[in-house]
Amino acid sequence: MVLVAITGASGVDLAVTLLQQLKKNGLETELVITKVAEKIITIETDYKVNEIIEFSDKYYDVDDLTAGPASGSYKNNIMIIIPCSMKTLAAIANGYADNLITRAADVIIKERRKLILVVRESPFSAIHLENMLKLSRLGVVIAPPIPSYYMKPKSIKEINEYFVGRILDHIGVDSNIKRWGDK
Repeated sequence: MVLVAITGASGVDLAVTLLQQLKKNGLETELVITKVAEKIITIETDYKVNEIIEFSDKYYDVDDLTAGPASGSYKNNIMIIIPCSMKTLAAIANGYADNLITRAADVIIKERRKLILVVRESPFSAIHLENMLKLSRLGVVIAPPIPSYYMKPKSIKEINEYFVGRILDHIGVDSNIKRWGDK
């Protein structure tokens, strides 16, 4: 099972692509979306929030701290926050678990499970970098969506699919993306 969280940063299409790929690969998914992310969805995509929720198997309200992922005894081994806002990054880095996303991330870290943060900001400030370094030292994967140009992308969709393929690599799912050296 993969818990996917969408926060209020630009890059919602990455989350949609990830959810679609997880479903295509037969993985069960759970989803949490922040209130700001709901606004970003309407700004950046043609999707309605409910349509994105339908890509997941289970949806939780971001304010429901009684939901399963808020507990260490809940069986969830992977969490991906895509996109991850700097606010969410800072909250996680400092143990400020004020909503289901930050609490679930806190649980994933304390239980030594897989947490991937697709951080979205540019340029990074020293504060951003320090928060990322702090979490990286705890085993969190920090993965800003930086394109690989050797694949010669022709569209944003291709860039997103490639990047999501790299995320799938991190969770052990074959993604069939073009690799360095592939012809």
